[in-house]
Amino acid sequence: MLNIALPKGRLGEHVYRMLKQAGYPCPALEQPDRRLIFENTEAGVRYFWVKPHDVTIYVERGAADLGIAGKDIILEYSPELYELLDLKTGICRMCVAGPSDFRDDRRTVLRVATKFPRIAGEFYAGKSRDVELIKLNGSIELAPILGLSDVIVDIVETGRTLAENGLSVLEEVCPISARLVANPAAYRFQRDEIEALTRKLGKEVNVQTARGGRI
Repeated sequence: MLNIALPKGRLGEHVYRMLKQAGYPCPALEQPDRRLIFENTEAGVRYFWVKPHDVTIYVERGAADLGIAGKDIILEYSPELYELLDLKTGICRMCVAGPSDFRDDRRTVLRVATKFPRIAGEFYAGKSRDVELIKLNGSIELAPILGLSDVIVDIVETGRTLAENGLSVLEEVCPISARLVANPAAYRFQRDEIEALTRKLGKEVNVQTARGGRI
């Protein structure tokens, strides 16, 4: 039985449908109730819903053999797990954003507000840029508007929220998408089952990509 952590929300529901098409259905999961754990012994899978930011914790600590995690979470927290497959869904970008007329004065320390201090720090370290990182948990767009920061580093999907607040993308840090991840010990002891699932899911990802399907 493979234990698979799915992120709550549209992304998890979308990936479950892909897994179902790949041969890993779980009818109990499709019922309208409040249970969190669902299994199909015939398919050899047990699914459970967790908050997106918690998926890598469940996988890293062995409560889940596999999970679906955003590349942003993987980069920010560097959990000890194997990244097996780019699911090519949940696609967005990690970007530097700020006022469209912003010009970086390298003689000063750049103030950067972000929910992702590791990603932002490594990005600017690679540019040899001195920065002050300001960790925020939400409403990041407010920071440069109110003068708390010069720029922000955050996930951008359409850019609409930025535009509505008078901000624009200044630089792209890295692309982001959902990934299939595995616990190293589980991969060692259930390698055949995990590789079979990865292979079948990869074929479904290619089908979805050919159809232009994304979330």
